[in-house]
Amino acid sequence: MSHPSFGLMTAPMQVDYQDILRVWQEADGIAEIEHAWLFDHLMPIGGDPDGPIYEGWTLLSALAAQTQRLRLGLLVSSNRFRPPAMLAKMATTVDIVSGGRLNFGIGAGSRPSHPLARREYEGHGLPFHDFAHSVESLAEACTVIRRLWTEPRPFDFDGTYVQVKGAYGNPKPVQSPHPPIVIGGRSSATLRVAAEHADVWNIPGGDLDDLVNRSALLDRYCAEIGRDPASITRSVFLPVSYDEPTVTRKAIGEAVDAGFTHVVLGLSNPYPVGVAHWVADELINA
Repeated sequence: MSHPSFGLMTAPMQVDYQDILRVWQEADGIAEIEHAWLFDHLMPIGGDPDGPIYEGWTLLSALAAQTQRLRLGLLVSSNRFRPPAMLAKMATTVDIVSGGRLNFGIGAGSRPSHPLARREYEGHGLPFHDFAHSVESLAEACTVIRRLWTEPRPFDFDGTYVQVKGAYGNPKPVQSPHPPIVIGGRSSATLRVAAEHADVWNIPGGDLDDLVNRSALLDRYCAEIGRDPASITRSVFLPVSYDEPTVTRKAIGEAVDAGFTHVVLGLSNPYPVGVAHWVADELINA
């Protein structure tokens, strides 16, 4: 089993920019914390529904410019929010700004069953297709994005959901052949996309049996297309309890023992003073 890596996630809602920046810059100086993440929503999904929330990619670029070491990304970008060629350009920009530290997270977007899912799409004039549409278009988006990052000449792509003509990415990302692709989700359809395109697969924690079963299903889908399942790093998101760190430590241990060696620890706000040092001391080193 590879050595586990640990990161932080600060949801950019119901919080001030300066508070997020403080946590990221503190974590940037702590070797045990290797990566940091934002999420990708346009309206709050918790707390005051009319409270503040920041756009993920522009905030990520600002944080990339003010950190030196952390790998960084969105856990995960909604493929519903931005055309894939535009998203590829944005991601390239962040990879360059960060000096090659981007982990490119992407997913199908909120499921229709989420009670707040539709609100942020309607509020921004975005179409809200059914889940089959969103996950099938995700596969095409990953193909186009990867080609924009790697192909030396313009190309056309005429998919069912994505069409581009004369698409070309210049400059290319710093990372070669491209930034690691992190696909988030647990549905069977999303796991099939992950088997084809992901370098890292992320799933929310909580139910250990579900984590193990979903990981086994990803193994099966990899085998069906002739891909080594071990080539996809298993990643888990775990919420942090400031009051009961033993609960979080137990969840970390169980996930790592189950093969989830990429651990993202979700911090709730307000963030205590020195929270990144607390995470390193109480959760990682402990």
